[in-house]
Amino acid sequence: MVYTPTHPRKVRGLLVHQTQIEKNEEKATEGEKRKQVESVIHQKESAIRQEDIEASYLVPKVDHFVDTPEVRELEDRIKLWIKAGYPVHVIGPTGCGKTTLAMNTAVELGRPVVWINGDESISTTDLIGGYSQLEKESLRDRYVHNVFKGKDILKVEWIDNPLTLACKYGYTLVYNEFSRTMPVANNILLSVFEEGILELPTKFSQERYIKVHPDFNAILTSNSVEYAGVHRPQDALLDRMVGLYMDYYSFDTEVKIVIAHTGLKRHDAEQIVKVVKALREKLSDVQRPGTRASVMIGRGLKALDSQKPASLEKLFIDVIATKTSSPADFLEKQNLVRDALIA
Repeated sequence: MVYTPTHPRKVRGLLVHQTQIEKNEEKATEGEKRKQVESVIHQKESAIRQEDIEASYLVPKVDHFVDTPEVRELEDRIKLWIKAGYPVHVIGPTGCGKTTLAMNTAVELGRPVVWINGDESISTTDLIGGYSQLEKESLRDRYVHNVFKGKDILKVEWIDNPLTLACKYGYTLVYNEFSRTMPVANNILLSVFEEGILELPTKFSQERYIKVHPDFNAILTSNSVEYAGVHRPQDALLDRMVGLYMDYYSFDTEVKIVIAHTGLKRHDAEQIVKVVKALREKLSDVQRPGTRASVMIGRGLKALDSQKPASLEKLFIDVIATKTSSPADFLEKQNLVRDALIA
């Protein structure tokens, strides 16, 4: 009598019994097919995700950008160092136009742009991403009617944040207010800028390390160190980037910026900028009004029904009063505004 390892009967074209070797081979085949299908699905989902990202929020809008020789010279310097392969750190006082310059330069580089706005609450996870949810999947195997096999699978979904998106797809990263983030959160940038590798320390898979895309660029902006809420970045990170110090624009450039943002006549814009620059010479570094203050005053002036000198004085006082520390300080600034308007 010849021993037959499998029962010859079939049910709907399938064998009722299989040897362990046959079961293992079938599982291996099914597993390989499943991996191939998952790989194709992953590639399609990645492509769709990248298209959705680029189509939705990665294109920054820079309104009323004024292109003067002074501004162009700064943009060309940023592009020079980007082309040389270095991230650029733009440093300067509040309201001097750092963010607008960085965003417009990033757009002109021709790659999608991602944005990070730094503050003390920013963590490494906010930069690279993390797991957003857990999904529980139950599998019940009833291949043989009298054998019950159960298995619970936990699936987690990883969501990429701006730094990971920029490194993975070759986007331009604009890190605004970089020095307001705690230095420990920015340690992740060391390997990105030096070795071209982004490590995802909280991700448990083969994708823990990402090779930085060759089109990846980074432009960072910071206030000068004397401003409140600013942390000095670690020297090891500063050594891996180029610093570009930016001061307030010239009189003519600032006048053009005010006109572009407000629609005022040149005479009115010149009067506003003249007073703002006079206040900068009298006030300390952290209290100096920037170009943003000139634009705010211009918009207030545009909204007036009548342009009386007394009303203009109040506009100046209202805008610069935001950095007032005491009644005596307020009276001093009020007198400075009056003197500048008379001069």
